[in-house]
Amino acid sequence: MCYNYIVTIKLRRCIDILSKIRNIIGDSKLAYVRSFGCQLNISDGEKIKGLLKNAGYRFTDDETKADLIILNTCAVRENAEDRVFGIVGSMKKLKEVKPSLIIGIAGCMTAQSHIAEKIKKSYPQVDFVVGTSALSSIPKLLLDCLNGQKFGVDISEYDDFSAVAEQVRDSSFKASVPIMFGCNNFCTYCIVPYVRGRERSRKADDIVAEVKGLVQNGYKEIMLLGQNVNSYGNDSGEANSFPKLLRAVNDIDGDFIIRFMSSHPKDASEELIDTIFECDKVAKHLHLPLQSGSSDVLQRMNRRYTAEKYLEIVDYIRSKDPAFSLTTDLIVGFPNETDDDFQATLDIIKRVKYDNIYSFIYSKRTGTKAAEMPDFTPDEVKSQRMRKLLEVQREISSENYRRFIGKKMRVLVDDISKKREGYVSGKSNEFIIVEFEGDKSLIGQFVDVEITDAMNWAVMGRKI
Repeated sequence: MCYNYIVTIKLRRCIDILSKIRNIIGDSKLAYVRSFGCQLNISDGEKIKGLLKNAGYRFTDDETKADLIILNTCAVRENAEDRVFGIVGSMKKLKEVKPSLIIGIAGCMTAQSHIAEKIKKSYPQVDFVVGTSALSSIPKLLLDCLNGQKFGVDISEYDDFSAVAEQVRDSSFKASVPIMFGCNNFCTYCIVPYVRGRERSRKADDIVAEVKGLVQNGYKEIMLLGQNVNSYGNDSGEANSFPKLLRAVNDIDGDFIIRFMSSHPKDASEELIDTIFECDKVAKHLHLPLQSGSSDVLQRMNRRYTAEKYLEIVDYIRSKDPAFSLTTDLIVGFPNETDDDFQATLDIIKRVKYDNIYSFIYSKRTGTKAAEMPDFTPDEVKSQRMRKLLEVQREISSENYRRFIGKKMRVLVDDISKKREGYVSGKSNEFIIVEFEGDKSLIGQFVDVEITDAMNWAVMGRKI
């Protein structure tokens, strides 16, 4: 009750402030919003756009035409922060050309107090800073800027106002729906728990109502989001809440597909796997981050599962469907990863035969426990391992994708092909890239495609 009351009060205050902003700016001002990083960050960016829309702003993809610029940042890797600082530095010229330009920095990066202080001291072109958990402060900070205040900041913790904020979605047929916020896992390489806080789950009824509205408005793909969706509901003491939520969303009338990310292996129960297979609208694909095939490395990462436990999950999935689509995340070169550790990762890749992997060379992240670990592995060795890993995966993907030749795949078309003129591209139920001959009128539609050829990154086919 207290939580709902606080959110309601913040919503009312926002509405009042947004009205004041509209009275000041009229209806001719343009906003440029750019989001970096994960799907949750992109969803936050859509909510920022929702606030600005209600303040009277229209949107532009050209930052040079903008009256307001908001960068919604990522903090997962330090090179992502360096990239943002480079962009912010370049905006000094934009401010010189248009002194009335307002620049705001939001997101996970600015949720760190030392980053907010650095921006204040070193980047005078920035007008306000707001943390990822304080989106409800943007209207107040913006109004203060319009009234002449020099610099504003709010990096308050764990404001879930974003759960009720309107979104200006970037797509008319694919929608992301956050089901929870924060993370309790504290992997030693990850900054997320420090910038997004502890796990807080939304009410299932609110999520189902939101998805119903999206489906009624023609959305064909619903992506349920959380740092660890498998632990949805654990903060309320209810076990296996996520499979129950999947079934509730699956029961919604309409022609749509359900995807979700990210899924943590320590919470990937047999009930979850059974639910994926039993629900007709849930995609037959699971992104299950491994990070390393070495149990020793996994322990130092604080992943709270072993390589053996991970393979038990895979074996249960394969017992139901040997060809089930799996993808994963991998970190190469975690501090003091040995040759044997890396070989263990290669061994699991060869055994599981992922359709795709998302791999990264470990980079130190200030503020995490791993950043304090000594590391004696040379960078060149890490680079060599990455090249070897990608080489192995290319061979596996080339072999894997051939299993679809001659079969029918249901594809949600999302764009024209970047590689072939006269072709369109989309994702299958199995999260496989499919390209076939067609035009942009197919974008946003489900199309049945017979697969005729396979590469190591996609399959080709013809519309049935």
